[in-house]
Amino acid sequence: MHDLETRGHLLTEQANAGSENLDRLSSLELVDLFNWEDARTLLAIAHARESLAAAIDLTARALKKGGRLFYVGAGTSGRLGVLDAAECPPTFCTPPELVQGIIAGGAGALIRSSEELEDRAEDGENAIAHRQITELDVVLGITAGGTTPFVQGALQAAQSRGATTIFMACVPADQVSFSADVDIRLLVGPEILAGSTRLKAGTVTKMALNIISTSVMVKLGKVYGNRMVDVAITNNKLRDRAVRILNDLAGIEREQASDLLQRSNQSVKLALLMHWTGLDAEAGKRRLEDCQGQLRDAVLKHQKNSD
Repeated sequence: MHDLETRGHLLTEQANAGSENLDRLSSLELVDLFNWEDARTLLAIAHARESLAAAIDLTARALKKGGRLFYVGAGTSGRLGVLDAAECPPTFCTPPELVQGIIAGGAGALIRSSEELEDRAEDGENAIAHRQITELDVVLGITAGGTTPFVQGALQAAQSRGATTIFMACVPADQVSFSADVDIRLLVGPEILAGSTRLKAGTVTKMALNIISTSVMVKLGKVYGNRMVDVAITNNKLRDRAVRILNDLAGIEREQASDLLQRSNQSVKLALLMHWTGLDAEAGKRRLEDCQGQLRDAVLKHQKNSD
């Protein structure tokens, strides 16, 4: 843990030489400055490509074995983790327990500042115990400055339970070191507004979480080509998307697509398999289960069996 007095040297706390006259800029100059600085997020992602790929592989492997993914953070970092977790069920039809967000202060911290709660490592430890995290699970700790006690406490508790741990920070390892299975450093430099890590640090964190969660879902068979074939059809927009996926991939009209969705219990993936193989819904479900949810593998297996 790091004392408050030692944090001024952190990359996320330093003053940005390029924004020293921030309070004197015109609106257009402000926009241009933000745009220039935000370009650093793309470079940061590129430099972290290997650690991001390692996180994807470890997480996908764990989830295939029945594990869960937990994001842990405080303040902006915690909110971003909760957001990414909340978007997995509608996008990929995952159960809500598969990807979960843990934020210091609980649900109330999503809409009200509760940054003082990030200083309690024991709260992070308790959150891990409360969710009964095991060696099957993955815990990804998000902390822009790297020193958040809530996150470090949670990761250490997860490690003691044998879980896979991932550390994500926006400071270099020589400023804050932490031992984890994967160490992701997203180095975007000092913020335009010194210390305000909801800016570049928040943006690059959102980008990294997008990459990790989406790539993991690809490896879990939630995607065919670049289509979300496990989309949860919960409103008119998503129903229309499901029909359009069937239109495009199966080459059928809307009426036939709607009929397929009804016969497949609103599963785009199953509807496609039924259309391409002639299997009924029950046989198609068994085939997908045999292929761990991988639509492409299920189609190929049917073709081999038919030859």
